[in-house]
Amino acid sequence: MARLSARRIALKALRTWQKERRFADSIVSEFLAKAELADSDRAFVLELVYGVLRHLTLLDFWISCLRRSQVDVDLRDVLRLGLYQLFLLKTAPHAAVHETVGLVPQRQRPIVNGMLRSAIRRQSELLAHADGEPLFVRTSHPQFLVERWQQHLGAQHAEELCQWNNRPAPVYGRINQLKIDREEFLGLYPTSRLVARHPEFIEFDALPTGAIGQGHCYVQDPSTAIACQILNPRPGERILDACAAPGGKTGYIAQLMKNRGTIVACDRQPARLQILKENMARLGVGIVHIFDHDWTRGHVPARIASMAPFHRILLDAPCSNTGVMRRRVDVRWRLQPGDFPRMQQRQVEMLRTLIPLLEREGVIVYSTCSLEPEENQQVVRGILDAPLAARFLEEKHSLPFRDGFDGAFAAKLIRSA
Repeated sequence: MARLSARRIALKALRTWQKERRFADSIVSEFLAKAELADSDRAFVLELVYGVLRHLTLLDFWISCLRRSQVDVDLRDVLRLGLYQLFLLKTAPHAAVHETVGLVPQRQRPIVNGMLRSAIRRQSELLAHADGEPLFVRTSHPQFLVERWQQHLGAQHAEELCQWNNRPAPVYGRINQLKIDREEFLGLYPTSRLVARHPEFIEFDALPTGAIGQGHCYVQDPSTAIACQILNPRPGERILDACAAPGGKTGYIAQLMKNRGTIVACDRQPARLQILKENMARLGVGIVHIFDHDWTRGHVPARIASMAPFHRILLDAPCSNTGVMRRRVDVRWRLQPGDFPRMQQRQVEMLRTLIPLLEREGVIVYSTCSLEPEENQQVVRGILDAPLAARFLEEKHSLPFRDGFDGAFAAKLIRSA
């Protein structure tokens, strides 16, 4: 019965995602907060919801092979759950069929039962048909997105990226050395493992709730360190973290500054600012001044301007998130081709607003978790082409298929005299 309850919650979450323009993470968290489930069943809900969202196109391809006529939207979600369990999760066929059929009203049960049992009989055929489909079907990505990756990255890397996006993401954390050193952390949390090439980061088998609660670590991917490291903040400096929430990079900047100096941290959403405040308190960061501000408005509030000029500014800009699709599983279904030039315009505007807040020869780092040239190199090029704005120092990338971590981009510029 517990597993049936988990499947019902997963179905409700998928139907809510179809009807509301909210991220899957938010929807699933909301349902799980109200449910009384064992840890294993909570994990099963996450597996079902995120698994279906990762494989939507492929699951719908199999549904179309099983039934040529139109399938009701609500019934489609049930069939997706059943086929995901049968073909991708490798659930025992009897359990997958029986429990999935139990999710629908009596009048629909013959349809679901018949289609799933047909899928079992035709499994080899259906899998072979899928292998012959284009990459965007096999890996369940929007066709336009696959085609642009093939153009920008090459066919092999595009396929590797699509496969990467469909794998569950590991749990990484940064050791918060404002509270605990690395050796002490490893002794206190012996199941944690150091990440090669990133000595301040560790990997866990499960979410380290104890370490998080104590402020001993912050859950974030090693790729997020790139922007902070090339920013190279120093103790005693004035730093502006323009888009700071929820605070992973802010906390790392404070650590690099040894908690000495001033960090002005901004975000435009009050709910995210509250999370930022809570995270800074838990991490023991005592040098952050938090402000509510949207940099796309153009003007700079007097309370922020009064703290300028800054030695360094980090703009971790809002972006398409194409580098972190493994973690944000439904982002792929929200993107449209016009989003990239639209995001670029906002990103350039934000940079142009921020550069005058730097001191002479001050450093600004522009970063995203996007893989798209419109949001990365083209934004930097647009700023460099502006007269007397900034000059280029360096840039770094994290590419999933090359580096084994989330995608990230960071460029370091210096304000011209």
